[in-house]
Amino acid sequence: MSEIGLTTSETNVATGAASPALSQWRIAAFWLPLAASWLLMTLEGPFVNGTMARLSDPALMIAAFGITLSLSITIESPVIMLLATATALARDRQSYLKIRRFTIDLMVLTTALTALIGWTPLYDIVVRQAMGIPTAIADAALPGLRIMLLWSAAIAWRRFKQGVMIRHNATRLVGYGTIVRLVGSAGTAAALGLWGKLPGVWLGACALMVGVIAEAVFAHFAAAPVVARVTSSAVRMGEVELTYNALVRYHAPLAATTLLLLLGQPIVGAALARTAQPELALAAWPVTYGLVLIFRSPGAALPEAVIALLGGKDTVRPVRRFGLMVGLISSGLLAILAFTPLANFYLTRLIGITPDLARIVAPGVQLSLLIPWLMAVQGWQRGRLMNRKVTAPITVAMGLNLATMAGVLALGVALRFPGVPLAGIALTAAMGVESLVLFFRARGSS
Repeated sequence: MSEIGLTTSETNVATGAASPALSQWRIAAFWLPLAASWLLMTLEGPFVNGTMARLSDPALMIAAFGITLSLSITIESPVIMLLATATALARDRQSYLKIRRFTIDLMVLTTALTALIGWTPLYDIVVRQAMGIPTAIADAALPGLRIMLLWSAAIAWRRFKQGVMIRHNATRLVGYGTIVRLVGSAGTAAALGLWGKLPGVWLGACALMVGVIAEAVFAHFAAAPVVARVTSSAVRMGEVELTYNALVRYHAPLAATTLLLLLGQPIVGAALARTAQPELALAAWPVTYGLVLIFRSPGAALPEAVIALLGGKDTVRPVRRFGLMVGLISSGLLAILAFTPLANFYLTRLIGITPDLARIVAPGVQLSLLIPWLMAVQGWQRGRLMNRKVTAPITVAMGLNLATMAGVLALGVALRFPGVPLAGIALTAAMGVESLVLFFRARGSS
C-alpha cells in the first residue's frame, strides 16, 4: 500500500474497484463532456482574437495579447493539473480537505507571482530582455497581465472542483461550466467590442477574466452535492490518510510537466521575435496555435477519462483503442480544414484577419497536422501512468519535449527559416519525442 492510500496497479477511481470490459460507447459517454469542455475553451481564444481583429491596430493587439496570455498561462502552470490530482485522489473527507488546502496555497502563490511580474521591474527582465519582445508589443501587453491578476486563482479553484466531479461521475457538470465560461467571455468581448473604447489587449483580458471567474463560481456551486457526499465519507479500511507531503510528491511532477509545457509558448515567442518580420510572426502565431488547439482538445480530454476508467487488464485495450481513434479523427479533420478553401474562409471570414496574415498562418497549420494525434497518444500514456500513481516519467518526457523544441527553434532561427512554419515544425517534433519517451516509460512501468 502506498503512502497516498492507493496501490500502483490500474484501478477505476470512480468505483475503487476493477471494472468490467468497457464498450466504446461507455467510454465515449464519459469522455464526451470532458472533450466538449476542452473544445469550448479552445473556441474562446479565436473568438477574442476575432473581436480584436475588428478593432484598431489589430496586428499589434493580437501579438500583445498573445504575450499576455502566454505569461498568464505560464504562471498558472502549478494549478492546471489539479484537475488530474483531484480526479485521482479526492476519495473521502480527509483527502478532499487536504487537496482543498493545497489548492488554496497554490492560489495565493500564483496570485503573488502575477503581481510581482506585473508591478515590478521583473516584467522588463522577463519580457523585454529574456524574451526579446519588441517595445511596442511589450508595452501593450502589460495592462492585460495586470487585469488578469486573479486568473490563476480562479482556474485553481475551478479545476479542483471539476476534478472532484469527474472522480465521482459528474462529468456533464464540467461541460456545463465551460458553457458558462464561454458565454461570459464571449459576451464580454462582444459588448466591449461594440463599445469600442478599450484597446484590444484590455478587451481580451477582461473577457477571459469574466469567463474564468464565472466558471469557477459555477463549479463551486455545481460541485456542492458531490462535495457533500465526499465529505461524509471516512477513510476506508486498509487505506492510509493522504498527507500533505504525499500530495505534494504526487502533484509536483505534474506541475513541473505543465510548467515545462507552458514554457514552450514563451520560448516560441522569443524565437519568433528573432525571425524576419517579427511583428507579423508574433501576430500570426496565436491564430495558428489557437486553431490547432481546437483540434487538439479531444486528445487533451483523455487523461482524466483514462484515470477514471482504467480498472484492470480487460479495460486497457478498449481505452487505448478509443484514444487512438480520437487522435486519428482529430488530425484528419484538421487536414480537411488546412488543405481546402475552408482554411481561408475560417481565417478571413470567421476570424477576420487580413489576407496577408492568413497567408502566414496557413503553412503553420499545415505543418502541425500531427499534433492532434500526438496529443491523443500522450493523453492515453499520461492517463495510464497517473492511474498507476506514477508521475515522475511524465516530467522527464516533457523536459525532453522542451529541449527538442528549443533546439529546433534555435536551428531554424540560425537558418533564417520563416517564423510560423518553424514553430509548427518545432512543436510537432517536440511532441513526437515526448510521445516516444512516454511510450517506453509506460511500458516499462507495467
